[in-house]
Amino acid sequence: MTELHTLTIAESRAALDAGEITSVELTEAFLKRIHAVEPQIKAFLTVTGELALEQAHAADSQRNGSPRSPLHGVPFAIKDVICTRDIPTTAGSRILEGFVPPYDATVTARLRAGGAVLLGKVNCDEFAMGSSNENSAYFPTYNPWDTDRVPGGSSGGSAAAVAALETPGSLGTETGGSVRQPSGLCGISGLKPTYGRVSRYGLIAFASSLDQIGPLAWTVADLALILQVIAGHDPLDGTSSAQPVPDYSAALTGDVRGLRVGVPREYFAEGLDADVERVVRTAIETLRDQGAELVDISLPHTRYAIPTYYIIAPAEASSNLARFDGVRYGPRLPGDGLWEQIERTRGELFGPEVRRRIMIGTYALSAGYYDAYYRRAQQVRTLISRDFEQAFTQVDVIATPTSPTIAFLLGQKTDDPLAMYLSDVYTVTANLAGLPGLSVPCGFSQQMPVGLQFIGKLLDEPTLLRVGDAYQRMTDWHKQRPKL
Repeated sequence: MTELHTLTIAESRAALDAGEITSVELTEAFLKRIHAVEPQIKAFLTVTGELALEQAHAADSQRNGSPRSPLHGVPFAIKDVICTRDIPTTAGSRILEGFVPPYDATVTARLRAGGAVLLGKVNCDEFAMGSSNENSAYFPTYNPWDTDRVPGGSSGGSAAAVAALETPGSLGTETGGSVRQPSGLCGISGLKPTYGRVSRYGLIAFASSLDQIGPLAWTVADLALILQVIAGHDPLDGTSSAQPVPDYSAALTGDVRGLRVGVPREYFAEGLDADVERVVRTAIETLRDQGAELVDISLPHTRYAIPTYYIIAPAEASSNLARFDGVRYGPRLPGDGLWEQIERTRGELFGPEVRRRIMIGTYALSAGYYDAYYRRAQQVRTLISRDFEQAFTQVDVIATPTSPTIAFLLGQKTDDPLAMYLSDVYTVTANLAGLPGLSVPCGFSQQMPVGLQFIGKLLDEPTLLRVGDAYQRMTDWHKQRPKL
């Protein structure tokens, strides 16, 4: 008999609907798996075992009718920057240590309403600032394929938990690639929806014009099921899209004949590992074999994406993180007077990467420099968006590597912030333009997973999921599992 912790979401749902297993049995299997492999992986900051079993019992008692959602009775994990009522939410930071939100984020509320079972909160780079999960204030998370390597970031805990078979699905967040990049490095599938497609209410903000919540799982079919539950307009989020939510699973036809796939030359240039390029180009050729048309395109302002992102994102972080002063949330360090208390609290409880980005952002917004940096970065952001608009007059979807390298060794880039920032060189553009992006596993290099990225038109997740699912029907990379 198949071990329950190896089931995908779709397989779990089918077994639950057929009465072959119960949610309690499924949840117990994943809790047992967490207990077995957490010492090696360290993906979870909080495991909510008692709550999970309560929710599983409730899901089983309600299964005499139609399931409430595609995730009814299915175990789940949530990144620790997303608020969960009565469950600690730290954003991977000491400055929020012990913080317990009195409310749920909208995505959390929708998962609960749909009968999903919460296994716990997973680790992340502090305030989602990082590409390796080494910036967590608590401990690093390890890549299940090689525990000497990083899982990617900032949603490294979300990706590693799925890859280690500790959960069949998870929620992560991205500001510059933090769902897709760790998905690629951990050999799973991850989706960044269009900006506004999923509510940000209850997400601890990093950069509000870039942040988006997205799902991670083994298969694109599973991503479609998760997105169906969490997508949709939310009056509590002023940037939430009012466009109707389509049936994402219905889009998975397996047919990409006639689909125009753009291959941007700027994403296959200097800095891309030669073996990663070989694997990705082979994967893209698979789409041609399925009847898709490959089109050579140019996105000329790609070269400015990293500097643009690392002005806009820190500037917004400088503003958003001003609220963490030790007065309203988390611990407060003592000092002589209010200002010294605030200075000590922020200076000692924010980690070095968060302090670095706050300082960069504050500088970029300061008098005399705003026009030279922030305003100019916003202008270049517009040019990057126009590149995509022009490209999408020629193609339906764009295919690129997810990351320029495989997962790197722990500590390899911690002393070189620029090298770390370049890990997101292929993902930040979708965030700057607000576009949906998808990463799927497409092979291995040095026995480590390689990710294939697809970028789609605004709100065109159906096409994005369709091409990713079609690729997975032709290949078995998404069926490979690390040996722990």
